Amino acid sequence: MIHNSCMKRYLNKYILEDLKEKIVFLSGPRQVGKTTLSKQLISSYVYLNYDSSSDRKIIRSEEWTRDTQLIIFDELHKMKKWKSWIKGIYDTEGVSPSILVTGSARLETYQKGGDSLAGRYFSFRLHPLTIKEICKYLKEEPKIALEKLIKFGGFPEPYLKNNEIFAKRWRRTHTNTIIREDLLDLEKVRDIKSIEILIDLIRSRVGSTTSFSSLANDLQVSIHTVKHWLQILENLYVIFPVRPYHQNIARSILKESKYYLYDTGAVEGDLGAKLENIVACSLLRELHFIEDTTGSSVSLNYIRDKEKHEVDFLLLIDNNPIYMIEVKVRDDKFSPSLFRFYKYLKKIKPIQIVYYLKHRKTKGDLKMYSVHDFLYNFNLKTMNNEQLTIKNVPSPI
Repeated sequence: MIHNSCMKRYLNKYILEDLKEKIVFLSGPRQVGKTTLSKQLISSYVYLNYDSSSDRKIIRSEEWTRDTQLIIFDELHKMKKWKSWIKGIYDTEGVSPSILVTGSARLETYQKGGDSLAGRYFSFRLHPLTIKEICKYLKEEPKIALEKLIKFGGFPEPYLKNNEIFAKRWRRTHTNTIIREDLLDLEKVRDIKSIEILIDLIRSRVGSTTSFSSLANDLQVSIHTVKHWLQILENLYVIFPVRPYHQNIARSILKESKYYLYDTGAVEGDLGAKLENIVACSLLRELHFIEDTTGSSVSLNYIRDKEKHEVDFLLLIDNNPIYMIEVKVRDDKFSPSLFRFYKYLKKIKPIQIVYYLKHRKTKGDLKMYSVHDFLYNFNLKTMNNEQLTIKNVPSPI
């Protein structure tokens, strides 16, 4: 079995390149592998974690050794005016040694005051394991990788351990750490129990549109409070929204988002919900990779009109829709919604992916693949369209 500390990740070489000239921010869910990746980059490094009292003293006094190639500051966003502080280090010392800042929260959100770092950094987001990454670095077959993602989720430790009891125990401590440590360090939230209930409600409603009023009623709080709590969970990389796309589509008026979990193993529901969550995570990782390495703006949406025609996912790069993807467990007949929305979005690739599929299918411009084959081969770099071409996009792996 490959140990977590030995496994390379898809961002390593891109971070190494940027460390030569800029501060690099690396964010992502807690225990997704940020620290492991950071320590793999360069053999000579100093690692300082702001959660450690002894490391905090070294950080505040700026007394770490400069006789190293890389300095790693973990959870630095929990320090007041941390951006002003790191700006001062960069402006006076440059990137010798190179500076890597990691955190289990969206670093651009938790500024804690301080000066702008504009022009001084590049940022990356590390995601849980996907089929593509598993097949490349762990040498597993796509179908086996999908089955394990359904069972264990994509976080490296439970995935590599390959044990259901371990995964359940890991997940409990993982959630508790996020809520009782990270959340309390960053937010003034007193009703921790309600936050825990909110996470449980989202786990059981993956893939469904979110009614803020329904959640508010379940939790006995205001709609404003529910929206605030959802934003906190998004900032802490617990959940992510997929919002409705409405531009240039007739009568598409719904505004409710769907929420998915970064930890697919935590999804409570049938195979369809878990499958849709895996696809959402995989698509978001590809889009974030494009945004972080090329500077293009990206968006993951869904489409639904008031007649309730719906397609699960629509991918946009620089406001251009490029892929429309419908996820099914068994249905090997093309979704009528794909045909309907394709009339309005002629420049995209309409795809249906199916868990139980014996043979690939094509009907006009519509294509049907098995879920594991599509996610293994999916690469926005190779996307080619007569009206839209994305150039100079590196492959994530």
